[in-house]
Amino acid sequence: MIRVFRRIMLILLIISLIALTACVPSVYSSKASEETGEKQAAPQNQQITLKLWHIWATDSDSNKMPFEKALKNWNDSHPEIHIVTDATESETYKIKIRTAIAVNEAPDIFFCWGAGFAKPFVEAGKVLALDEYIDENVKSKLVPGSLENFTYGGKIYALPTFMIAGIFYCNEELFNNYDIKIPDTFDELLDAVAAFRKHKITPMAVGLKDGWPGIFYQNILAVRTAGIEKCAAALNKEISFFQPEFIESAEKLVQLIDAGAFDSKCTQLTQHEAESQFLNGKIPMYYGGSWAAGSMERDDCAVKGKVIVRNFPVLEGASGDQKGFLGGAIDNFMISASTQYKKEAVDAMVSILENFCKESYLSGAGLPAWKFDVSGAKISPLANEISKLIEDRDGFLLAWDTFLSGSDSQTHIDLVTDLFLKRIDPEDFAINMQKLNISK
Repeated sequence: MIRVFRRIMLILLIISLIALTACVPSVYSSKASEETGEKQAAPQNQQITLKLWHIWATDSDSNKMPFEKALKNWNDSHPEIHIVTDATESETYKIKIRTAIAVNEAPDIFFCWGAGFAKPFVEAGKVLALDEYIDENVKSKLVPGSLENFTYGGKIYALPTFMIAGIFYCNEELFNNYDIKIPDTFDELLDAVAAFRKHKITPMAVGLKDGWPGIFYQNILAVRTAGIEKCAAALNKEISFFQPEFIESAEKLVQLIDAGAFDSKCTQLTQHEAESQFLNGKIPMYYGGSWAAGSMERDDCAVKGKVIVRNFPVLEGASGDQKGFLGGAIDNFMISASTQYKKEAVDAMVSILENFCKESYLSGAGLPAWKFDVSGAKISPLANEISKLIEDRDGFLLAWDTFLSGSDSQTHIDLVTDLFLKRIDPEDFAINMQKLNISK
């Protein structure tokens, strides 16, 4: 019922968005540039306005202030070009941007996720290829490998905001109060779960109402059981998901669920609500994105100074990558192919993103995807710890919902949710994931 209700609500929202956008005339006309193939430049001595959409909509989002600071710096130093923003929470934004792309109403500059999420936009010709607008100077400022998930058919279609990594956050105070060891192995994790349950404390946070937080746990377990290379091969439809390693990743997740690791009402919690339980010091363990560290460093945060960051516990005896991380460069900004001011939009995007990445890192919300000098700057202690942590890694694997394209992404989310709800068993999970590979 949860899945059916969610899909009905998504359909209704899409219909309403299409109806709304159909009533609003496009601010920019790209007809002339499409017919001539020429790049349009801003009229001299005339301010132009560029529209930009992003996902940092609430004050609780650790990247809201860093982005607004970077944007203000741009607008203050470029009076000839004014950027107007529209912020929408990420889950609603996914529907909004897909709808806008479909009806040719995308803004000039827009936040997106790379890899499989953006692939349909690129294939439909709705995104501007950046190769002729960015030179080697810009590329040299980027961390090696940070364009991999934004390159399609040999062309670059986006630039990164920052790197992200799945981080295992532990409230050291709670562990000390109950004399429980912070787990380094999966068996120790199960022991910690059992110990906290004895004290009537929910051990781990997850918000299944948003779908994707649940896959973080299964995805990192697959890195441990199968490894990054094998996961990527299966996601690329090169090998089968119906193999012992992928079944085992689901089995280990079910072990955590059966042990009582998560809130019994986790299907009713959003990612923000679940994360808040950890931020308020109520839950001792949370596996989430590196961006959450920014919230943990705020002066009003109950766990400031109490958080230990680790990679997800290793699975002893498994054949996967025990030092692998979930993450990489996936969050990005793109330019609409129909924007009237292509060069101006790209120049603005480059400048804002470079500054934003620095501000995000200093606040503890993002990891560098751009190179910058932070000597003399006050760096968030958690950001510094996470940066050191990821140095010792086997590599990164994108979260599966962004690796996959279109409906495959939602199917994967639904299957992991079904594991949480005991609708399927681990073998069913692997069989149904493999159906994605043989249905294309």
